[in-house]
Amino acid sequence: MIVGVPTETAEGERRVALVPDAAKAAIATGLEVLVQSGAGDEAGFDDAAYEAAGARVSPDAAAVWGASLVLKVQPPSDEEIGKLARGTTLIGFLRPLDQPQLASRLASAGITAFAMELMPRITRAQSMDALSSMSTIAGYRAVILAAASLHKIFPMMVTAAGTIQPARVFIIGAGVAGLQAIATAKRLGAVVEAYDTRPAVKEQVESLGARFIELDLDTGDAEDAGGYAKAQDEAFYQRQREELGKKLKNSDVVITTALVPGQRAPLLIDEAAVQGMKSGSVIVDLAAEQQGNCACTDPEREVVVHGVRIIPGSNLPSDIPANASQMYAKNLTTFLKHLAPEGELVLDLEDEITRGALLTHEGAIANDRVKALVEGS
Repeated sequence: MIVGVPTETAEGERRVALVPDAAKAAIATGLEVLVQSGAGDEAGFDDAAYEAAGARVSPDAAAVWGASLVLKVQPPSDEEIGKLARGTTLIGFLRPLDQPQLASRLASAGITAFAMELMPRITRAQSMDALSSMSTIAGYRAVILAAASLHKIFPMMVTAAGTIQPARVFIIGAGVAGLQAIATAKRLGAVVEAYDTRPAVKEQVESLGARFIELDLDTGDAEDAGGYAKAQDEAFYQRQREELGKKLKNSDVVITTALVPGQRAPLLIDEAAVQGMKSGSVIVDLAAEQQGNCACTDPEREVVVHGVRIIPGSNLPSDIPANASQMYAKNLTTFLKHLAPEGELVLDLEDEITRGALLTHEGAIANDRVKALVEGS
């Protein structure tokens, strides 16, 4: 079976779905890998590296899109869907809960599609969890961006000119991205505090050397079966904004990571809270692609509001394409070994991983939640 790896065409996307080492691993299982010439250039992997790994490299995009199985990072455009033959299998980030109409187009085109966002959060699938991989990169990168933009340094320094106090960093949301942000900020020497609606993450936050902040709020059952934070009602968020606003006044850097799959990101920071922050402070909003956790976030560009610099953390993994591609490719090749253990695709729809990640199959949407979103739109 031929696996095609096309060049990513989405604006600003620098990752590639398969790196040379991952291509070599896929070939070892009996798969043939066909890479579009230049597909890995932006991530630092040239055509020669793929050829050395045993992959074929072709400048013919049509040949790559004509493969039996196509691996992508970003969702395909309508033009790219048109290049896929009926019966082709597609694997990538397909934004099933945010852009469910894409699933309709893939189903109509007769594509068997697997969305990496739908990967079950079970032990067997941990090595295939691409969302966690990319969140790790995003959490790290958010801190680096904040450190580069802040008008002061992160660590304490004792100098002949006096003692420089460390920056105070506040992380909102202690999922994978939040925990990585905590770890990175601590490594840079900042004083770090973190908040999450899920009391269960307190131990993880403290294990990284940060202080866990508890607000006087009734969170109830704040975690869903997949480990994500549950959405709350507006009265809860209003009270939460008021409490967080008090906390932000003493923070130099705020990194927000709160997302609820398939919904608008919860609004956690209103303009009044931004106005109450110190001039020169920085907010990095990792929920920018879903309208942001901060009311003042512009998803397209950095803005300065009331003296506070607000950075949209959209697609931060693409800022570090080499490592992001390596991690994503590992997730994909592990999933490929699951789907095609001997070089040929075998779809066991009774298997929890296969069934869970399957988005479209045999001309229909295979995921009930996505199907309901499409039918309700």
